[in-house]
Amino acid sequence: MSDIGDWFRSIPAITRYWFAATVAVPLIGKLGIISPAYFFLWPEAFLYRFQIWRPFTATFYFPVGPGTGFLYLVNLYFLYQYSARLETGAFDGRPADYLFMLLFNWICIVITGLAMDMQLLLIPLIMSVLYVWAQLNRDVIVSFWFGTRFKACYLPWVILGFNYIIGGSVINELIGNLVGHLYFFLMFRYPMDLGGRNFLSTPQFLYRWLPNRRGGVSGFGVPPASMRRAADENGGGRHNWGQGVRLGDQ
Repeated sequence: MSDIGDWFRSIPAITRYWFAATVAVPLIGKLGIISPAYFFLWPEAFLYRFQIWRPFTATFYFPVGPGTGFLYLVNLYFLYQYSARLETGAFDGRPADYLFMLLFNWICIVITGLAMDMQLLLIPLIMSVLYVWAQLNRDVIVSFWFGTRFKACYLPWVILGFNYIIGGSVINELIGNLVGHLYFFLMFRYPMDLGGRNFLSTPQFLYRWLPNRRGGVSGFGVPPASMRRAADENGGGRHNWGQGVRLGDQ
C-alpha cells in the first residue's frame, strides 16, 4: 500500500486530483452511495431544475460495467499519461496556466454537450488534453499497441478509432479533438505562427491561487521552453511545433 501511496503522491497535483475524482465518482455510483442518475448531464435538469452540479459530475463519471470497464480503464490511463506529461512538460511550473487550459476545454465541452445532448464528458475532456500534447510534440515518434509506430500528431485520431473499436463513441472523441484543436490554435498557432492577437489569457486570480513556481513571463502566449529553443536555433523564425520528448523518456 505504501508503494501505491508513493506513486499517487508522485503524480502532478492537478492531474492527481483529476485522476482521483475520475476514480471516486464512478465508484460512488457503482456502490450505490449516490444514484448515477444524478451524475449525467441532462440539459433539462441542469437548465430548468437548477441542478448545477451536473456539468461537474458528468466530467468525472463513467458507467463502469462488464461492457464498459475496459474502455474506462484505457481512458483513465490516457488521462494519467498525457495530463501528467503536459503538466510537467509544456506547463511545468505554471499550474495556473494548465488549470486554465482544462477550464477552457471543459467549458467548451459543456456547451457542446448541452447543445448535442452529450450526457458524459469524461472522454471528450481527456481527448482534448491528449490532442494538445500531440500537437506540442507532433513530430515525436510514439509507439502504440502491437508495436505500431507513428508521429504523435496522428495519435488522437488513432485513439479515436481504437476507442470506437472497444466500444466508445466517435462523437465523444471527435468533440474532444476539436476542442483541443481550438485551444491549441488560439493559444499557440494563431498568435505565434500567424502573428495574430492573443485571445486567451489566464485570469489573475488563478495566478494568486496557483502562483508560478519559477521565474519567467507568466500567462498564455508563452511557448514551451523546447519551442523557444527551436525558434532561437532557427533565427527567430516560426516555431517548430514538433519539439517534445519521446514516450519512454518521462
